[in-house]
Amino acid sequence: MRTALIVIDFQNAVFIEPAAHQAQQVLTRIAALIAAARRAGTPVIYVQHEEAGCEWERGTDSWQFPAAIAPQPGDFVSAKSQCDAFFGTGLHEHLRQQGMQRLVICGYATEFCIDTNVRHAASSGLSVIVAADAHTTRDRAHLDAPRIIAHHAATWRSFGGIQLTDSAAIDFNAE
Repeated sequence: MRTALIVIDFQNAVFIEPAAHQAQQVLTRIAALIAAARRAGTPVIYVQHEEAGCEWERGTDSWQFPAAIAPQPGDFVSAKSQCDAFFGTGLHEHLRQQGMQRLVICGYATEFCIDTNVRHAASSGLSVIVAADAHTTRDRAHLDAPRIIAHHAATWRSFGGIQLTDSAAIDFNAE
């Protein structure tokens, strides 16, 4: 089963105060996932949110990926302007052309872009592994970040085709 690691929206904007919940720890885990994927020859795909007039504005420093996880030559980078990275982008076609059947997903923001893309991929028949400790969000007015993350983990566990695995236990060489 051909696998890809998808890093969703973990851009410098994640660190703007108030920073996302455990942003530095999540960055470290994403960097380790990327290193493991590269060692295994697994493609790394980046989804990059862009939105004019805010911290996600294309070309700004906050729009860039942190240096520790920056895309390398040959990595596929897909720009998006809404939660769904499959809608109106080349991501779905790229995955199809590359024969990807399984996705490992990590990044930002749990209740928006991570959730949308995890469910879209699983509903499309792809096998999905959520790096359970390598996605995050910010506290929201209605719920704090740890409870948002816990809620989505519980929801994903009951949704077919989605597996939650801590990042250190993800094996890119496994079929």
